[in-house]
Amino acid sequence: MLVEQARSSTATISTATASLIVVTYNARSHLGRCLRSILSQNLCPNEIIVVDNASSDGSADFVEQAFPGVKVIRNGDNRGFGHGADVGAASAHGDYLVFLNPDTVVEPDWLAGLVAALEANPEAGLATSRILLLARPDRVNACGTEVHYTGLTLCRGTGAERDRFSEVEEVDAVSGAAFAIRKTIFDEIDGFDERFFLYVEDTDLSWRVRLAGHTCLHVPASVVYHDYTLQFGALKTYLEERNRYLMLLKSLRWPTLLVLVPSLLLAEVVTWGFVLLRDRQHVLNKPRAYLWVALHWRQIVASRRHTQARRRVRDRDLLARCAHRISFEQVGAGGLATLAHRVFDPLFLVLRSVTLALVRW
Repeated sequence: MLVEQARSSTATISTATASLIVVTYNARSHLGRCLRSILSQNLCPNEIIVVDNASSDGSADFVEQAFPGVKVIRNGDNRGFGHGADVGAASAHGDYLVFLNPDTVVEPDWLAGLVAALEANPEAGLATSRILLLARPDRVNACGTEVHYTGLTLCRGTGAERDRFSEVEEVDAVSGAAFAIRKTIFDEIDGFDERFFLYVEDTDLSWRVRLAGHTCLHVPASVVYHDYTLQFGALKTYLEERNRYLMLLKSLRWPTLLVLVPSLLLAEVVTWGFVLLRDRQHVLNKPRAYLWVALHWRQIVASRRHTQARRRVRDRDLLARCAHRISFEQVGAGGLATLAHRVFDPLFLVLRSVTLALVRW
């Protein structure tokens, strides 16, 4: 059913339909602005679904009262973004599933840009927006996600001028803040891995889509403004590291992981350095991540079989797109970031070259 408040589409892209899904948790202060911008789209979504993860701020009631054409799904508890996204996708009927953070504002051709890019590129399974900072719209928040070959992930282009990435191009992974995926592919790979709860789930989804033989695109014509500030919560390092290990163990073949051991050990030096310098009050997050992997090893091996069964792409092809350079500027400024580049960039470059020379499968 078309959302009554939305304007009639002025775009004639195709007969494809799009279901828009917003997963929210205590984001009432953002939802009105976000939904109003969605309802001003030139290409009308066929349905808008807000999945509320047991908010305590009245988010679900607010949407139902202020936006009666929007479908609201109330989850009984907060089981993370991936679970909320899967719940929304299960009730969606569009050819494309479009996910958007509630703390965003979108330009009128945002949705049309994503759909047009996927329609024009049949090999693409995912498309992500040009995401700009709401507080500084001349600067990039993320134009896709840059994935290091050890699984470390950072926003692509953070801080760059808004027009730096002006072409449709393939990227390592989408940004979970704003992206679209073909529903057939989402169903084929069984959606999000809900164990991730928060962080890296968008990269894991992208890697599984790419392993299945599809590509991820950045679409600069699809513009989003994100009310974003970098924060380090009590569990962030734990979740990011745990989820990185889970993604690597599911995605890569055992021989590849063996070849990667030197690189992964060097990545441990980098992440431990970050913890000791920037997150010392939560220093136990790293050991907790190791322990989680050990305690859930059987589950990881089972999900690994599931992921490998859908593989259509070699590990070499997946890793060849990944970076050897880490954007240390995103987590630390000045001389420390410069020093980190001088120390680690050459080491990772050499180890990545050795990895690609050995990994032929």
